[in-house]
Amino acid sequence: MAGELDGMKVAVLATDGVEQVELERPWQALEEAGAEPELVSLGSGTITMYQHIDKGDQKTVDTTVASADPEDYAALVLPGGVINGDFVRADADAVAFVKAFFESDKPVAAICHAPWVLAEADVVRGRRMTSWPSLQTDLRNAGAKWVDEEVVVDGNLTTSRNPDDLDAFSAAIVEQFASASDEDADEDE
Repeated sequence: MAGELDGMKVAVLATDGVEQVELERPWQALEEAGAEPELVSLGSGTITMYQHIDKGDQKTVDTTVASADPEDYAALVLPGGVINGDFVRADADAVAFVKAFFESDKPVAAICHAPWVLAEADVVRGRRMTSWPSLQTDLRNAGAKWVDEEVVVDGNLTTSRNPDDLDAFSAAIVEQFASASDEDADEDE
């Protein structure tokens, strides 16, 4: 995986209540592949990550979603966590930020409760995807074809169910992001 994403700037959108392992493991996979992940959040300072329902570690925010420009990033990762997913989907700047990645056809990856944000951004209609099981009715109501699979790739969207799927999810996002980077390079030639 080393070097596949050299210099690729990736936004990781999360706030307080993000599932710690769902932020840290993809972040590590991105760094190992040469990407430069940045934590984009609803506010500045730090966020408190969670380990299910228990408070976890703090993580420093790189920039706020209100000041972040989607054009500055090649891809987007949305980690889960019930609190995180609900807070992010309720923030108009965050929803607009997410929607901009789809409008630019950039790769987006979401795991667990993060697809709530995708439903709020109205970008799941006609998409085949997965999530934490309790979101399946919300996603179906938003027009998605929900399936119970470890990882689902539908065009520029990669989704996964839960922390048990993190190895497959992390590998899939590196592959998807590298493919998108290769396509961009081909277009530039």
